Formats: sequence, C-alpha cells, structure tokens
Amino acid sequence: MKVNQFLRVFTLIVVTIVIICSFPLVNWANEMPLIERWSPSSFGQGDQIGSINWITSQKVLESMKLVKLGKVATLGKVYQSDAPAFGERTWKLIIPGLPSGGPLGDNDIVYNEEYVLTELGQIGTQFDGLGHIGVQTSQGNYFYNGHFLEDFGTPYGLNKLGVEKIGEYGYVTRGILLDIAGYRGVERLPIPQEGNPNDPGIITIADIEGAIKKQKIAPIQQGDVVIFHTGHGNYWGKDWDSLSEEQKAKNRRLFNAGEPGPGITACRYLSQQKVAMVGSDTWGTEAVPGEDPNRPFDCHIEWMVKHGITNIENLDVIRLLEDKVYEFLFVFTPLKIKGGTGSPGNPVAIY
Repeated sequence: MKVNQFLRVFTLIVVTIVIICSFPLVNWANEMPLIERWSPSSFGQGDQIGSINWITSQKVLESMKLVKLGKVATLGKVYQSDAPAFGERTWKLIIPGLPSGGPLGDNDIVYNEEYVLTELGQIGTQFDGLGHIGVQTSQGNYFYNGHFLEDFGTPYGLNKLGVEKIGEYGYVTRGILLDIAGYRGVERLPIPQEGNPNDPGIITIADIEGAIKKQKIAPIQQGDVVIFHTGHGNYWGKDWDSLSEEQKAKNRRLFNAGEPGPGITACRYLSQQKVAMVGSDTWGTEAVPGEDPNRPFDCHIEWMVKHGITNIENLDVIRLLEDKVYEFLFVFTPLKIKGGTGSPGNPVAIY
C-alpha cells in the first residue's frame, strides 16, 4: 500500500473512532425520562418533595383513627458496626476519650460524645431521598422532576432535592404491613434467581392483593406507606448480638447475596396507587435480581425518579407481626441534612 493511501485509510479510521467515542451517552444512555416526559411531575415543575404531597391534612386526621390500643412499635434497626450493610458501606462509632470532656466547674461535671464515620443516609434503617437515584441520559444525569445532577450536585451536598426538603414535612399517615411471607405460608421468601420472571422471590400484584384480602384490611389508598415483610430480614434478626462472629459473617453474606421483593410490575402498580412511600425488611425493598437482570434497581427508578415516591429500607416489623397488626398510624421524619441523599431514622407505628 502506498504511503498516501495508507495515511488516508489511517485518518479515516481515527476520525471514525473519534466520532463514535464523542457520543457515548447517546449510544448507552437511557432516554426514557426524556421520551416519556417524566417532568414536570404531578406537583409542578418546581416540586422537590414528591409523593409526600399526597399526605394531606385530611389524610393525617383519617390516619389517626387507626390508633385503637395506644401501643407503639419502633421499626428501626440498631446502628452498629457489625450489622449487615450493602456493598462497602460502613458504620463506625468512636467515643474520643472516656469521658470525652471535663471535669468542669465546682460540680465536676463530665460528659461523653461520639464521632461517627458512615454513609449517614444510606446504611441500616435508611430513608432514600429524591436526590439518591437518577438515570443517565444524553442530556445529563436525570433526577426527579427533570432536575439534572450537573446543575444541582456539588461535593458538599445537593442544591436541590436535598433530604431536608422532605424533613420540613414528615410522614404522618396510614401505614400498612403486607406480610407476603405469611401469605405464601413460608418463613422467608427466597432470593430470586437471575433471569426468571416467575421466580417465587418476586412479589406480584396478585401477592399484594392476596395479602390485603387475607389480612382483612382496606385496599391501598393514596398517601399510604406500604411496607413489605419478606422474612429476608430474619438474617438480621432481633437476636443479632447473641450470634457468634462466624454466624454473623454468614448471615451478612446471605443477607447481601440478593433479596426478595416486588418486581417491576408490582412496583408500577404501587405507583398507580399514589403511595407516599414504600418500605421493607430488606436492604433494597425491590427484588434483586428482578425480572430483567440487565435492569438493576428498576423499581428505584420507577418510584423515585419517575414518580417521586420515596423508599425506606431495613425495617424491623417483628413487633407488628407478633401483634398481628397490619394497619397503623405511621410516623417518621428524615433528619434535616442539608443537601443529603438520605437519612437514618427510627419510624414509629402507633396502633
């Protein structure tokens, strides 16, 4: 091949590669938020709090009528360093000095305080705010209501969709517990196997409706908080501190190997009911893997990005199950962490 001819071919190859590489987002991005026009949301273009808008004053008053016995069950797990955690997330608490300060004054007062190193809003019992999940599109990283991360994200917090926005309101509404494990007659739903849409670890619309009928509660209503019991949370049970280190390590592996939960069809159904929040006794609420293993955490996108529906994970529902309580007043407010993506917390069920 002549030199000039070689140079022309070489130049053509280089130009082709440059053209291909200059459009990675167009080739690989998910354009559905743009094509289907997920924004503005039902609550207007400027909205930053999503589905908590469904909790009206009337909804609060109606929900308070669910309190019959004056009993309280807390739904939060204990935050501790050896508890199961997703991925490489960690919780480390240090008390710097014993005591940390003092003595002071004539009364010799001393005090302790803690230093905590953690992904504060995304470990243990965790509330997923609307700044937690987005979708990469050709126009940028798309978050709830058409907010692009490139416009509001900083290394020191989010300038929009921060969890403090929802923290200004809080959830006081009807909560319902769907005991899917009990409905199926099993102690624990299995972890779904990849690529099987009919897997018993995937919760369906029929499961939701069947559990509601069996539990003899009213159907899901606008503004409700819907919580799933799958039994998977038993790996992180109430007797956690009594387990050996070997058993804890085994349980952590099993807990994080995947999880049962609603599949995308059931998640879309919940969106249609206009629920205020979804939660579960698992670390991600939805089935992992779901119907399509190539679309991980599709329900997170369906709920948070598309509809502004928040999610709360790793709930302890043992007390409710023991008392056979499936309908209650649910009370929770995330911490007002300015620019945060989520929040720790200890929700309360009152019945």
